[in-house]
Amino acid sequence: MKHFFLIIFCSFLLVACKKDKVDASTTKSLQSSINDMASSLNTLQQVKFNEALYILKTFGVEADGDVNELNALGKLINGMKVPGIFALADKVAQENGIEWKSTGPPSLGEMNIFGNEEAKESDPNDISAKSLSLNTKPLAVDSILGPKSLQVVPRLVDGSGNPIVFTGAALETVMEVFSNGTRILTAKNLMQDNNFKGFNLRFASLPAEKISDNKIDITVSVKTTKKTYKISKIGVPVNPKALLSPQGNPAENPANPNTDIPVTDPTDVATGTEIQPAAPSGDPKTSVTRFLNNLGSQNLRVAYDTSDNPNWGSYETFSNPTSGFGGVKNINVKNITTQSSSTNSASVNATYDVTDKSGKTTALQVTFGLKNVNGEWKISSYKIN
Repeated sequence: MKHFFLIIFCSFLLVACKKDKVDASTTKSLQSSINDMASSLNTLQQVKFNEALYILKTFGVEADGDVNELNALGKLINGMKVPGIFALADKVAQENGIEWKSTGPPSLGEMNIFGNEEAKESDPNDISAKSLSLNTKPLAVDSILGPKSLQVVPRLVDGSGNPIVFTGAALETVMEVFSNGTRILTAKNLMQDNNFKGFNLRFASLPAEKISDNKIDITVSVKTTKKTYKISKIGVPVNPKALLSPQGNPAENPANPNTDIPVTDPTDVATGTEIQPAAPSGDPKTSVTRFLNNLGSQNLRVAYDTSDNPNWGSYETFSNPTSGFGGVKNINVKNITTQSSSTNSASVNATYDVTDKSGKTTALQVTFGLKNVNGEWKISSYKIN
């Protein structure tokens, strides 16, 4: 009987000594505490717990290499318990567009954050492909600004270029964006099957001052158990109107153009007297009204002639259906007000709804800058508020 109670007592001590929260003081204690926490879960929860740790190690920390990622993960989750780790993994997955939830069924195969396991016969990440393909497509096309983002979709393909069919994988997929040889953005995701949605590359995340010739180079790598596949697409055009403006100088962003540049009156050098421009006739908001009416009626040439805005470029650029005003189907003007007006410049605020040719309606508040051109008000700048 004494031996029986001794066994029960020792078992109680072993259970009591098990850790219920992460101890990241050393790599060994990190692994030991995670193993203790996992042992208190049922089989399904253990799988999801390992998936959550993999999500956090891969996407929740910024570090290069497995050792550095593991150290960074330890700092991130030190002192956390299982529910907190699940909640944090849900948040990280959502922020990175990964279709994973802690409450869902296992979906990433067998995860082990402490080392790479050898490929098994049933290893869902052991996918054999010939190469990687890469497609890009403009997204979130605004009737005024043009496309705001780019969908970047890699596919593992066979020797004939057909997508490989697989499911239940967790292939670490990395996208790097370069311009003129300089890396300006890195993003990660998980390719779980052949319906992978890829990356949504927002132009607003790309700094305008680092983009050369309005083009970027995109490199994507996909890591399977035995091999990492990589592909690059060079010279992908971006929409300069939607790029991130330089900090402290938003006027350099084409989507947020300069306010009116003062017009210096020409001077008669012989006499030293100033030649004053002809005073503009009418209210400057009349020119804005004419511009919007013609734009809504798709009289693009007449609308273009009411402007003198270098940011809009040529008429061909202005009327482009993708990146210019050619995609506008209708405009419903709600309010137009002249904010300020002098001999050479004016500012007009306009509130209106724009409907593009796909039927999408966008409410806009725009400040138009105008300048005096030979006695006529011309739109010289355009800023969406």
